[in-house]
Amino acid sequence: MEFLAGGRAEVRITRADVGKRVSVRRLTGDGEGAPAFTDAVGVLTSWDEGVLSITRRDGTSVRIEESALVAAKVVPPARPRRKVPAAGTRELQEVAARSWPALEAERLGEWTLRAAGGFTRRANSVLPLGDPGLPLDAALERVEQWYAERGLPAVIVVATGRPDTDEELAAELERRGWDAERHTRVRISALAPLADLPASPPPGSAGVTLSREPGADWLALYNRTGDSGGPPADALKVLTGGPSVWFATVRAADGGTAAIGRLVVDGRWAGFAALEVAEDARRQGLATLVTAALAERALDEGASAAYLQVEADNAGALALYDRLGFTDHHGYHYRRARPGGRR
Repeated sequence: MEFLAGGRAEVRITRADVGKRVSVRRLTGDGEGAPAFTDAVGVLTSWDEGVLSITRRDGTSVRIEESALVAAKVVPPARPRRKVPAAGTRELQEVAARSWPALEAERLGEWTLRAAGGFTRRANSVLPLGDPGLPLDAALERVEQWYAERGLPAVIVVATGRPDTDEELAAELERRGWDAERHTRVRISALAPLADLPASPPPGSAGVTLSREPGADWLALYNRTGDSGGPPADALKVLTGGPSVWFATVRAADGGTAAIGRLVVDGRWAGFAALEVAEDARRQGLATLVTAALAERALDEGASAAYLQVEADNAGALALYDRLGFTDHHGYHYRRARPGGRR
């Protein structure tokens, strides 16, 4: 990458560039037997107390001491793509898992056992991305034991609906008496058209405010503490986890909260979640307004594709996402171990 301007390196980023895609070069050695410099490209997610945090496209983060910077610049955004992205199911499963991270995780072969104090099924279920490394019955016994130790039900998330999903696992769990629940659709879209959605704030509203942390007003409208009454501290850790997280808030004319949304940018993917509109503020285009603002932010960070998850029986949300241009990619549901279920 080229950092020179007039023959010398320059640091051309500031704290005001947090949220933008940047290229940086830092000093990592003395040049004697080791590389003197290392380059990094990604989203500048924070710059606090002399330390920069940069999130790469693969979701990993690198921390850089400000004193080690040799050169840096903002990377202009690529031309937005407007076609629906091509993606395999596993890619989306991995991206979605990073965007809603569990507080505790343990590997079982290629399965990941996840827990977060009971806050949401997604963060408290097994993600099976291959072979558990044990015969299935032995793996399921280990899963049940692991969740019982944490006072949680044993739950496995199972992707369905495409050639690369887990139809066989779903059938085996069905045969063993694991109950199916919460059928969900994963939907995708090109990102650029979402940023172009016609939307304007209602009279008296200041529009969409974006922040890195959810405020008390955001959390009040979100109003979820988890399937098992998970403690708020666990919920906050899950909500703020992910490579590059943003929270959108729209205030009503009376000062209340009219709408909220959550965005996680992870490489080319922008994940939309927690889109809520206050009951007395509906049918004013606020969901579209929030989506467009978050999509614009994601484009600024270099993303090009969007995804979201919506429960299959939520007719209102499905209709909204149809209008916004999202299409089905695959489905998933949860399989819960039934007490005394067959083996």
